[in-house]
Amino acid sequence: MVDSAAFAERVIRWQRRHGRRALPWQGTRDPYRVWLSEIMLQQTQVATVLDYYGRFLQRFPDLSALAAAPLDDVLALWSGLGYYSRARNLHRCAQRVQADHGGAFPSSAAALAELPGIGRSTAAAIAAFCFGERVAILDGNVKRVLSRAHGFGDDLALASHQRRLWQMAELLLPPRNIEPYTQGLMDLGATLCIARDPRCGDCPLRADCVAYRHSRVHDYPHKTRRSVRGRRENALLWLVCGARVWLARRPDNGVWAGLWSLPEFADPQSLNAAVQGWPGRGEELSAIDHALTHFDWRLRPFRWTVPPRVGAARLRAITDVLPGGRWVDRGEALRLGLSAPVRRLLEANG
Repeated sequence: MVDSAAFAERVIRWQRRHGRRALPWQGTRDPYRVWLSEIMLQQTQVATVLDYYGRFLQRFPDLSALAAAPLDDVLALWSGLGYYSRARNLHRCAQRVQADHGGAFPSSAAALAELPGIGRSTAAAIAAFCFGERVAILDGNVKRVLSRAHGFGDDLALASHQRRLWQMAELLLPPRNIEPYTQGLMDLGATLCIARDPRCGDCPLRADCVAYRHSRVHDYPHKTRRSVRGRRENALLWLVCGARVWLARRPDNGVWAGLWSLPEFADPQSLNAAVQGWPGRGEELSAIDHALTHFDWRLRPFRWTVPPRVGAARLRAITDVLPGGRWVDRGEALRLGLSAPVRRLLEANG
């Protein structure tokens, strides 16, 4: 292993000269803002997060505003950012901090990690940046930096190997300057030590980097893939009556949990069978291909337009086979928490 003092010093020195400083969540010790940015940045690029972060703070400027808001409002602002469990946990966490901690985040990583949606690395980042705690982080970027620099080739798909990398991360912590060190590791992983085309020539760790020295940069970090990427195909019913559309609440578990969406059917044949005998007319729209974490999803939307003057009893008979939903006008629909494909569909074909 590279000398820990020298390693930390190089990271800190590089961060102070070349690290990122203009991001809106930097330069603050406000745990609310740091926490929000850390959650948004999980599995999401900085360029995508920037717009969402600003809009989110305009609507929810502090923790009490977020805790008091309806979940639908939170999901609506999150729409398009993906991984919606983050938004639900964000809301739950705000309410927990408000109720159990008097609206103030705990100051230790151990206590922060007890809150909904805050894992060990996120808790450490908040504790380091806001409270100066000497604690290690290990997000995806940092795993890549440490694995390459120290030639850590154990399979990170195994929990025991993850624990060993955590131990390494803790041994490398400097006795002081924890904030620039932590930020430096993040910045290196995000800007130089990137996954596909690392900029090794600019890296301050190059001289002692095991992966670089042995021309094996792309072999680290090592993590076996345990599952084959799947494929799914479903049909979506876009039911329209005048200026209104029928939206259904998704289940609390699974894809798009808790969001509003168009009613889903197993396949186009099931959907066609359901609309038999309905008044109005139908139209098959272009398929939507949507990539999720573990599978590719093809959605086949079918718009059925009900005549505006259809009787209330007849309209109720139609919606009785579509439980868990309600009629909303287009403007209200776009203010709800919708998945990105459904939102784009309604915006483009309204």
